[in-house]
Amino acid sequence: MAARRRSVRFEPDFDPDFGDRALTEARHDIIIGRWQGVRDLLRSTGDCWARRTHRLRLLAHAAAGSSAVEAWRAAEPEDPDAAVLRAATEVVRVFNQAISAGRGTAMDRARLDATVMTCLIAADARPADPMPWVSLMTVARLYDDGVGRRELRGWWDELRRRDPHNLEGHVQLLRYWSARWHGTHGSMYDFARDAAGVAPPGSPLPVLVQIARVEEYRYIADGARGRGPVRGFDQHWKHELAATEVRRTWERWITGRKPGPVRPEEVEPLNYLTHAACHAGLTEEARGLFELLGARASWVPWSYTGDPVEQFTKWREQVRATP
Repeated sequence: MAARRRSVRFEPDFDPDFGDRALTEARHDIIIGRWQGVRDLLRSTGDCWARRTHRLRLLAHAAAGSSAVEAWRAAEPEDPDAAVLRAATEVVRVFNQAISAGRGTAMDRARLDATVMTCLIAADARPADPMPWVSLMTVARLYDDGVGRRELRGWWDELRRRDPHNLEGHVQLLRYWSARWHGTHGSMYDFARDAAGVAPPGSPLPVLVQIARVEEYRYIADGARGRGPVRGFDQHWKHELAATEVRRTWERWITGRKPGPVRPEEVEPLNYLTHAACHAGLTEEARGLFELLGARASWVPWSYTGDPVEQFTKWREQVRATP
């Protein structure tokens, strides 16, 4: 008698590098104290800004707890990629310091100013690269009163001159204008909707509206922690405007996206849109997004609404089972 075939249980793939094997190897090099693989990876990435920004962001998180980037700078002080990674790494370090100190603790202004200077040095070292300006948009949040509007606008203009549709840079400025940092829910949504409205077909920028919705959820949920559910907040994900904006992002981004496999830098933003489609009850869009993603999952934003493995698996099964 033939053996009964067992069904294979689906398991989402929360690969921290989103399937970027070359990045995984380079991050492993950092862990063991080598920088040569990182140098080679960044050189081979070239000027594909979306891929480069994605890789530099994750490399900086890996390098923040080691001296690998300093060793690279010491060995090859004229290498512009080393300067850019050093700046991104310093930004991660000051954010780690802020997290350790706790929310509301004033940051060392001199440390922040030194980090800004490191970013500006990196911008001079590699003038065409948008990443130093992304780093500046990120560290700006840590100033107690933010940075001056003229200065912030200058950094933003420099970023957009180099890569006008840089998703990571837009995400950082969105967070700057959020109620958690130096703005309001309204200013955050205004920025997200304005950027989405001028994005070219196939650009992921429309997902900024869904990222803004997650930021609002986090802010209100954190404020209500220990006090029970927030009145009326059960409609946050699925009221008419929320659903309409998910459909709009689908139309602007997904229908205009170039055919082909999902690129590593697309995985996290696609998870934001998938999460929003699920919570908005848009089964058709959610099903299409799960088909596009396969098993590729990101911890954020699923971790904000429950256990990420359970969330991703439950919603995937639910939308696939719906006629």
